[in-house]
Amino acid sequence: MNIEKIANAIDANVVVNSDAEIERFYVGDFLSRVMGSAPSDSCWLTVMNNVNVAGVAVLAEIKIIVLCEGVMPLLDLKSRCEMENIALLTTRMSVFEASVKLGNL
Repeated sequence: MNIEKIANAIDANVVVNSDAEIERFYVGDFLSRVMGSAPSDSCWLTVMNNVNVAGVAVLAEIKIIVLCEGVMPLLDLKSRCEMENIALLTTRMSVFEASVKLGNL
């Protein structure tokens, strides 16, 4: 699944684009748990918006980050995602709503 399909499904804005393709999703905000549990090459749904999110994505080999509930990325998160080639999207949907929509694709 590519970024365009994800963005369309959850009415998301693409902040940082990439050519990432994913097959799995992970939901969570406890960063150490994400590091240990998120599948590689996945899309991570969260409300966390600081630069540590990009660091965790790099360590867990996460390709796409979706900030839910209207959360906007801090500038250092956006910059780090650009540097690491991690796609970054934002949606006004709750984490639950976005998960349901993406789970039905």
